[in-house]
Amino acid sequence: MEGTWQHTTVLLNEAVEALVTKPEGTYVDATFGRGGHSRAILGLLAPQGRLIAFDKDPEAVAVAHAIDDQRFSIRHEGFAALSELQAGSVAGVLMDLGVSSPQIDNPSRGFSFRSDGPLDMRMDPTRGQSAADFLATAPVEQMAEVIRDYGEERFAVQIAKAIAARRQERGPLASTSDLAQLVAGAVKTREPGQDPATRTFQALRIFVNAELEELQQALNASLHVLQPQGRLVVISFHSLEDRIVKQFIAKNSREEFDRRAPFAVPKAMKLRAIERVKPTADEVRVNPRSRSAIMRVAERTEA
Repeated sequence: MEGTWQHTTVLLNEAVEALVTKPEGTYVDATFGRGGHSRAILGLLAPQGRLIAFDKDPEAVAVAHAIDDQRFSIRHEGFAALSELQAGSVAGVLMDLGVSSPQIDNPSRGFSFRSDGPLDMRMDPTRGQSAADFLATAPVEQMAEVIRDYGEERFAVQIAKAIAARRQERGPLASTSDLAQLVAGAVKTREPGQDPATRTFQALRIFVNAELEELQQALNASLHVLQPQGRLVVISFHSLEDRIVKQFIAKNSREEFDRRAPFAVPKAMKLRAIERVKPTADEVRVNPRSRSAIMRVAERTEA
């Protein structure tokens, strides 16, 4: 059944070419997904090169186990586990922050409002709290905060109150269509072409999977594991992620001065920003889901 839902890797060639500068090095695909980037990286590596992949999704890990290459290994963990790798051991880290098409298109995963399924949304359905579990007990204030902060939804309070009222009248929400219909009734206006439930579903997915917290942890870990001239390549798909990546690279791309010791030698910068890349018009035409992608590339300095 897994093969029913196909995934098209975004910015495939651009990401891999920016990442692999030493074919004999060790690289990390921090978000394996369905392996598009990993296979392309392996195609560029020398016989002594290595690729370590991470993914929380058991279905993604199962796909990874089908790769028959001694240079490749997969870890069933989130990419914050980058910190467990040896310091300075990696020539490049790739993070593709998008949700894979099989996750979105498979109704049983609960990521999409376009088809009915259980209200789950966990990247790893064997661990943690599902979206349904959260919405079944969370107070209005917490639900509104999550939907506002992670979905940038201006009708967050109205949606949270509608969820609480529905919960009291008919019991907790259990399916994606239930939530989508409820949100549609609470959201009075929406951007042309965007489903009213888009921002709420995004917010719940980010919250349930602690995506932004894990991203920050993984970015910090990348400084630990990257060797000098090692590349950090991050593909993000919405403004919350891209803001974190942009600020992280900017912060670590400048010298740090100690205001308490104005004459002390400043700490050297840890990264050098290289480029910002967006999909071409041709890629967006072939794969509309790539339209919001932004790739940022930085290089580890000697510091």
